[in-house]
Amino acid sequence: MFTGLIQTIGRVEAVKPEPAGTGARLTIAATNWSHRPNPGDSICISGCCLTLVGQARLVGEALSMDFDVIAESLAKTKLGDLEEGYAVNLEPSCTPNSLLGGHIVQGHVEGVGEVVGVSTDDGYAVTIKPPAALMPCITPKGSITIDGVSLTIAGVDVNAGTFWVALIPTTLSETTIGAAKVGTRVNLETDIMARTVVDYLKNYASGVS
Repeated sequence: MFTGLIQTIGRVEAVKPEPAGTGARLTIAATNWSHRPNPGDSICISGCCLTLVGQARLVGEALSMDFDVIAESLAKTKLGDLEEGYAVNLEPSCTPNSLLGGHIVQGHVEGVGEVVGVSTDDGYAVTIKPPAALMPCITPKGSITIDGVSLTIAGVDVNAGTFWVALIPTTLSETTIGAAKVGTRVNLETDIMARTVVDYLKNYASGVS
């Protein structure tokens, strides 16, 4: 489990496809990151929960980490878009002693949305079009995870099938969202509590106990 508070931005060092299209080995480097994960630890990479393979390696000031990504994750998340040099948001899994500064994030990406608008007229706002199936779980003032970042939904346009978030300077400078532009693809995970309620009501309405 994660909180959606990004600790650092990493860079993709390598993406090595596995044989027969079974997935890929992803290598991420994080510079000046104090966290020292152990083999098997979970790291949230731009919203995707991945498991550290082997021991992380210190190369100068950079921490180099390997992760295995299955074919389904490559196909259904933005991980399939990653290339050498791409920036990714990083957060280690939380513990019972961690501050829950964002909201409960599972690291289970539900779909990939697209940035359809960036406005700086009154603050900094980004408008995103998510997969239609996610819209029932997206409500004004609710929480959503965008590329691993916990954000508050500023507004929803049901007719357009879009929502927007307002970004503070810290989010713009300390996460990859600051570089988002129209056409940028983003990993999305709706709030688990909203999702549970929506699923329950759907099942109740259909007579499924």
